[in-house]
Amino acid sequence: MNLCEGEKGNTYLVDNVALPDDIARRLEALGVNENTPVTIQNKKRNGTLIMKVRGTRLALGRQIGEGIEIKEAQTVQALEKKDRKGDRLHD
Repeated sequence: MNLCEGEKGNTYLVDNVALPDDIARRLEALGVNENTPVTIQNKKRNGTLIMKVRGTRLALGRQIGEGIEIKEAQTVQALEKKDRKGDRLHD
């Protein structure tokens, strides 16, 4: 599933960023990496969306949103609590 297919208000984990290298590097610099939790805050009909990642809101166009693959994260809140306690998460 890609970011544009996600539902407003839900939190997902980034699975893969399948975009041209320059865009992928910029997103990485902004904190959009694999296994990073992202929350979709708003979506427009034309595909534009606003997401929250690492405490920052980012607006993305449809083409970039379609290039960010996500997976459902039912346990994101549990992972965030664990990470806050100082435990490191390992894949």
